[in-house]
Amino acid sequence: MEGIEHRSVNVNGINMHVAEKGKGPVVLFLHGFPEIWYTWRHQIVALSSLGYRAVAPDLRGFGDSDAPPDASSYSCLHVAADIVALIESLSAGQPVFLVAHDWGAMVGWYLCLFRPDLIKAFVSLTVPFRPRHSTIKPIAGMRAFFGDDYYMCRLQEVGKIESEIAEYGAEAVIKKILTERRPGPPLLPKEKPFGEDPKSIKLPHWFTEQDLKYYARKYEHKGFTGGLNYYRALDLNWELTAAWTGAKVRVPVKYIVGDLDMVYTTPGVKEYVSEGGFKQDVPLLEECVVVEDTGHFINQERPNEVNAALHQFFTKFY
Repeated sequence: MEGIEHRSVNVNGINMHVAEKGKGPVVLFLHGFPEIWYTWRHQIVALSSLGYRAVAPDLRGFGDSDAPPDASSYSCLHVAADIVALIESLSAGQPVFLVAHDWGAMVGWYLCLFRPDLIKAFVSLTVPFRPRHSTIKPIAGMRAFFGDDYYMCRLQEVGKIESEIAEYGAEAVIKKILTERRPGPPLLPKEKPFGEDPKSIKLPHWFTEQDLKYYARKYEHKGFTGGLNYYRALDLNWELTAAWTGAKVRVPVKYIVGDLDMVYTTPGVKEYVSEGGFKQDVPLLEECVVVEDTGHFINQERPNEVNAALHQFFTKFY
């Protein structure tokens, strides 16, 4: 896109691709799965025009960044260390504004726990804070609650879901995931996990054929294993973060989610957000914004609303 610069930065032993535009206070954007830096295209253009330096990396395993093969290299400590090193290169260790979505938001919450000194304020899209359960590992808990077909459970076996994705093709799978608006916990049935014919799905107005092809090219080149390894490290993250059991996030936070979002409509999440649990775990939570008739990929589906909310929130911290 016009005016967006691309470069590679060596961080924490890997080469990380970074897209950026603008000058001013750093706003760091972290994407989710199955995404890349490109998910933030609207925010990069808008925030850079408002006097910010908008920076969006491809997280390890995605896009044009390095992708270590082993799932243990995708622990929260590895990924957080990547971002800490990136912040050091961007601002010499001075705190930055952080915006994150989906898996990027989970990384963002870890950053707020591990290095709150580096985060001036955090806007989490779609994923609220998830406090560590002291006795139940994540995958066992999700399997017991949602069943074997729950998507995070189905992504655990190395090679299995990759082969199923290959049968559909990257473009069809990305189209299916990014256009899904069915609320509730996502399931991947063992038979036809991505439906009968994802290629026949009509794209919404906010996601063009050009956008789809850009995503697909990157995944056809890189593959999906790097992104899937984040899910495969969930139990490892649980083991590594025992010392943070009961810890609260003490960074100013704004939470934005669509009312049809699959995370928000998963049983228990809406109640956690609206009935005080979220605020108890994140004492500096300033606002929860629920956008009507909006799905999971809110930064792409409703860019104008998201961009305005980001700017409004960040101006409090100048």
